[in-house]
Amino acid sequence: MSRVCQITGKKPIVGNHVSHSNIKSKRWFIPNIQEKRFFIPEENRWITLKVSAKGIKIINKKGIYACIQEAIKSNKGM
Repeated sequence: MSRVCQITGKKPIVGNHVSHSNIKSKRWFIPNIQEKRFFIPEENRWITLKVSAKGIKIINKKGIYACIQEAIKSNKGM
């Protein structure tokens, strides 16, 4: 399963665990991706998207239809 937000384009990045003694080892920063269903009233249908928590907040603010159009235009995971 791809861990990419279809609205914001967020994806995992690599960083370091840093211990108290300053020893570094590789780790992953994984975004909070959730599979969520949204209803599009303009098309009278449900869609399922993989979105981050930030993506859900953006959808609540702008509306699902505007976010989908914007994501298709910029190709962020769709």
